[in-house]
Amino acid sequence: MPRRDKSIWSILYFQNLGIAEAELESDVRASFYTMLGTGFGENQPSDRICMVDPAQGLLHGMSKPTKLPSWLSEQDLDHFIKQFTDTGFTGGLNWYRNIDRNWELLAPFATAEVTVPAFYIYGGRDVVVRFPGMEQTIANLSSRVIDLRGKLCLEDCGHWTQQERPAEVSTALIKFLSDL
Repeated sequence: MPRRDKSIWSILYFQNLGIAEAELESDVRASFYTMLGTGFGENQPSDRICMVDPAQGLLHGMSKPTKLPSWLSEQDLDHFIKQFTDTGFTGGLNWYRNIDRNWELLAPFATAEVTVPAFYIYGGRDVVVRFPGMEQTIANLSSRVIDLRGKLCLEDCGHWTQQERPAEVSTALIKFLSDL
């Protein structure tokens, strides 16, 4: 594979049908345990940026948890495992494979403003908020989201905000909706 900037490795890893599926489906339980347990959640180091080296795979750089995070039960994990054992990961991974097409289809809206009332909730430990440019994007949300009613960063929370911090997310959403 030609040398590429590491910032695009994550998307490139998912492009060829079957490679990511083989990794994730080889042990569905271990895949979910790792991704939900430390890959994007409460036990993740706060300075981690998720970049996938195609030669090593998605799970390689993630630490293996010793226990499930407090927000994830064995019953929930078993449900995810059953669903993805039955269907595989291709459907979900196809979203990443369609990134270029999505950009093309949405090009007419590239400079559009969001005019409906909005409230932005994110986890302080979410790897997405550490992607290059995201700090500035979050800081400048109101320049494109005209009726932004607020932002809430849930510290010590990862990618799965509504699962990790359901009470805080529900409270914030109920307040946002009641103020409309």
